[in-house]
Order: sequence, then structure tokens, then C-alpha cells
Amino acid sequence: MGTMIRSACRWSTRLQLFLLVILAGGCASTSYLSVRKTPYNPLEGPLNLLSQSGPSPSHRTEQLLQRYDLSSNGRDIPTRTLDSLQQQNRDDPSLEKTYAIAELAYVMGKRAQMSGNTARALKFYTEAVAQSYLYLFSPRFELVRSYYDPQFRMACDLYNASLEDLLRIINSQGQLRPGETYTMEHDGHRLDVHVVIRGLWGNQALERFEFVSDYHVRGLQHRHVNYGLGVPLIAVRRSDDDQDPASIFYPRGMSVPVTAILRAVEHPTSHAGDQQVIVCALELQDPLASNVVEIDGRFVPLESDLTTPLGYYLDNPEFRLGSLATAGLLDPNRTSHLRGLYMLEAFDPRKIPVLMVHGLWSSPETWSEMINDLRALPEIRDRYQFWTYMYPTGQPFWITAAQMREDLARTREIIDPNRRWESLDQMVLIGHSMGGLVSRMQTLDSGYDFWQILSDRSFDELVAEEETRQRLASTIFFEPNPSIRRVVTIGTPHRGSRFANDYTRWLGRKLITLPAQLLQVKTRIIRDNPDFFRNTDLLTVTTSIDSLSPESPVLPVMLSARRSPAVKYHNIVGQVSRKTILGRVSERGDGVVGLASARLEDAESEIVVDADHVNIHQHPRSILEVRRILLEHSVEMYAEFNRRMPLPVTHDAPISLPPVFNVEGLKRLEDVLSQP
Repeated sequence: MGTMIRSACRWSTRLQLFLLVILAGGCASTSYLSVRKTPYNPLEGPLNLLSQSGPSPSHRTEQLLQRYDLSSNGRDIPTRTLDSLQQQNRDDPSLEKTYAIAELAYVMGKRAQMSGNTARALKFYTEAVAQSYLYLFSPRFELVRSYYDPQFRMACDLYNASLEDLLRIINSQGQLRPGETYTMEHDGHRLDVHVVIRGLWGNQALERFEFVSDYHVRGLQHRHVNYGLGVPLIAVRRSDDDQDPASIFYPRGMSVPVTAILRAVEHPTSHAGDQQVIVCALELQDPLASNVVEIDGRFVPLESDLTTPLGYYLDNPEFRLGSLATAGLLDPNRTSHLRGLYMLEAFDPRKIPVLMVHGLWSSPETWSEMINDLRALPEIRDRYQFWTYMYPTGQPFWITAAQMREDLARTREIIDPNRRWESLDQMVLIGHSMGGLVSRMQTLDSGYDFWQILSDRSFDELVAEEETRQRLASTIFFEPNPSIRRVVTIGTPHRGSRFANDYTRWLGRKLITLPAQLLQVKTRIIRDNPDFFRNTDLLTVTTSIDSLSPESPVLPVMLSARRSPAVKYHNIVGQVSRKTILGRVSERGDGVVGLASARLEDAESEIVVDADHVNIHQHPRSILEVRRILLEHSVEMYAEFNRRMPLPVTHDAPISLPPVFNVEGLKRLEDVLSQP
């Protein structure tokens, strides 16, 4: 009978380990994007862009041409048709004729490009951009322009599509480079276009650009798009850019969203020989810094895509995070050089950092769903910037916690050595699984609590080399990081996990290879200090799986340790249904962490989510709860700032606004385009 029970227990343990491996499927490499056969274009249907007979004007434009006796004879659009309509619009400007000119120019540009005439296509796309812009913003049409007319949105799409096709030609010629000026000539007019970056990136920071419309998102649940004006691009950061102190925290191959806007700048129209010259700016806006631009006194939303650039980065072969998860577990030495903090967007000293810490057998890639969904919310994106922390997960979590303390201190010293930015003292940590323990340890005051696990003798009596003493001291003795004000733990084994049982711990010791030097140092300390230690768990625990055992003496000390009074904790707990296979073979909880272990008595808030351990931090309810916590945190930090530094009430303070495409600029553009 006893043999049967032991056999059943071994089978159950193996089944649990097998289920854990299945659950950890998130660590496998995922493909996040696929290339479209043809770029996405909202005008594809209305203008028959994929028709075998070629693009053609919309019914509404055809109707206008018939009214003015300028029918395009079906799909044939002679150049004289466009010339005649342009002349009539000069004599008697109207909103509908301006739109029709933009549409006809775009259709003719498409036809020219299909026939291989790039120069002719460039000319027509330029005309389409200019005319659609006048339709949208010219003051002369202010009283007749209707934002409820479907044609208004079509004009937006015309501007975006013609500008994108214009940029594709420019980019293929290697001229889409920030800081550069290039020239476009059109019917006796010359446009000098200066490429400039608006936002936190410098002109030399971005290396190349890809078009969002070329890609289809498939590895992320939601694609977040903001509709407005501009061309969404994927900007790939230069790996050799070291002008920004924060650049060492940007991962190689980092890609970020930008939106391209073309507009006139405040510069007088000039002449170069027989040509009239108008100066334009091709602005590359950072939608993470601001999702609107001011045009002619109105705030206009940027067309932006925050998801596709994230997927492009996650697909980057230089930094395949999924494959690093297993390496970080089984051979921490292989990934130790990648340990540290990573910023996923341009460092903004005005925004509060949210640092996300992954768990066992995982990597920062595991946060992609939450980051994607949270950044899509303006109320979060405008207040917070998202960072991740990468560490080898095979080592005990208290070693990782000590390393993270060092890395956070180094980060602050590099990006804010004079401690000027208050937002950096309002940091939020979010930890999943073992990452929750690592995060919580950043806010505890060790006192002598952790040392007393090891010994009841004074630390000064320890016999060891000075370097070894210092490294051990950094693990055992620590104070709360004053910059951290809130911690969110998700699926965290605060009292250990029963998955860290005899079988999995034995298997972990067989599979996980820790640096030999680390093991030798621990052995030497115990050898050189006989009868000094009463419990050597902090020294002899060799793997992260060992450190998560419910019998670990570290976990109860963590729960009772003194914490920073300035920190608030929040907790998210997973619970799978008992009707599922996982729910039947595991204790009550998320399948890996028991419900009793996941609870946290000193949390400001705690919710239970119907999700398993691997997916709990990607569950919609968890993401909504994090959103709620972040909004609550920003309100409290703002109120705290006002209590410390009350500002005088004033109604005439100047407001700093981005450069505008003002009425004078529009008039100059109209004057140039009205020339015969």
C-alpha cells in the first residue's frame, strides 16, 4: 500500500512539473508581425486601387467633373482634366473642387507609379498632399467645411495616403533622414522640405524607418491605433547613438512609433530664378510624447500606431527575449551580461517610471500584452513611462533583489545625477510571480532580521575576504529604496509554492548551472567559519526553485520585515476553476501558486482573477486593475506635490505650444498653388 502511495505521489509531482512546462509556453519564441502582400490603404475600396484596370476617382468626384463638363471618360483621366479643374478652382475656389483636385492627383500619382514613372508620381502626390491640406485647414473654407461630411474623413485619408506614398519614394532614395533638407519641384514651384524630429529623440538618434502599413500584427491580442492625420512609422534607433545619457538603457534594435506630418513653416516665400520656393517641414512626431499637434489654432489628433512598432521590436532577432527565458533559468551565467534595466521608449523626466519585473523561466517579453494595452490609454501614456528589468531566473530571488538594488542606484546616477526629477521618486514596481518577491524586497528594511536567519553572532566576526563580505552584506543588509512608492504583485508566492517540492528542486539542481565562482565562495565561507551559522539556507540554496520552497525561512521574514511607510502595496491573485484539468490536479490557486500563499495582508487592495499563473498578468481584469492603481497613484502624487509646493493662482501664464501651421503659412501655400 505504501509503495502505491509513493508511486502515486511521484506520478502527481511529475504531472505537475509537466503542466508547469506547458504553462510556461509563454517563454517560447513568438512571431509578432507578418508582412502584408500589399500595404494597408484606407482608399483601397473607394478608389479601386487594386482594380485590374487601375485606380479611378470616387463617384462623388466623377459627379463633380460631369457638372463642370470635365468628365474623365470612365477610368481615363487626361492631364488636361486636372489642369482645367485647377484653373477653375483658381478662378472660383470651392471646397469640393479642392477635394476633387486632391483625389484626381492621387489617382494619377498611383497610375504613374504603377507605370514606373517615379518622377511623375512624386509630382502628383505632392499636389494631392497640398490640396487635401487646404481642404482640411484653409480659413477661406471655414464656414462651409463640415466635419460630419464623409468627404472630410476621405480628405484626411487622402492626405495620409499621398504623404505615405511620397515618403516611400523619398525613403527608397535614402533621403528620409532627420536633420536633412531635400527639394521637390512641381510646375515651376520648388518645395524645400526639412526633416525634423519633434519630441524626445535627437536628429541623430533614429537610423531608419519602416511603414506600419506594411505589417499585420498577429502576436499581440490588440492593435491600438489612434485615428487622425499623419503617416504612422516604425523608427529604428541607432545602436551607436551615445549622446543621450539614457542610451545605455535602450536595447539594441529598439523600435519606436513616430508619425510623419508635412506642413509649411513660418518662412517667407522666395524666388530661385523663375521658381517660387516654399519651405516645408516634414515633422516626425513622437506619439508617446504627445498625440496631438496644433494646426491653425486647432488641436489635431495624430494618426498613430503604438502596437506595430512594439511587435517589430519583439521580432528583432538581435534580442529574441523568448529564447533568453530558458537560458536565464538553466544557465544564468550565459545571460548575466544582459541583466539590467531596459527602457522601451525615449526617457522622459516628466513621467513616472513603471518598472516591470518578470518571474521564473521568463523574460521582459512576458509584459508585452500589458504594456501594449496600458500605453494605448492616454491617461496612462501621458503620465507614465514603461521600463522592464531583465535578470537570470535560475538564481535565488534574494540575489536578484540585491543586484536590482545596485542596478536601480546606477540608473538614477546616470540619468539624474543631481536628483532634479521628482517623477523618478514616484516609481511603481510591478512584479509577476518571483518578480513580485524581488520587487517587494526593494521596499523592505532588513535590519538584522535576515542576518539572524544565518547566525546569532555579529557580522563583524565573519571570516572572509573583504570583497566577499561586501557582497554578502549587500544581500543581507539593505534599506528601502526611497524612489519606490508603490508595488503591485501579481501571482506572487509570498509564502512559497508547492511546485518547489523535493522532485522539482532536485531536478532544478540537475538542470540549472549557476556560476562556479558563486558556489565556491559560499562553500569557502562555511568552511572558514565552523560553528558560526545556525542556518545556512541563504548561503546553500543554489537555485531559484529552492528559494521558492514553502519551507524557506526567508519568506516569513519578508512578510514581517519593516517596510517603508511611504510605500503602498497592491496584490492580484489568480484562481483557476476546479472544473479544469489544472484546477483538479493542483491546490486551490492559479495552478502554480496556492491561494493562501498568494494572499497579502498588508495590501491596500487585492483582487482575485480567474486566470492561471502564466497568463494572470495578461488577463484583462489584471490590466484594468493596474490601470486603476496607476491612476490612483498619479492623483496622490500630484496632490502630494501641491501640498509641498503650492503654486500661485494665475490666469495669464504663457502656455508653451508646439510650432504651428498658422494662417500666414496657409495663405502662402495657397498663393503658390494658385499660380498658373
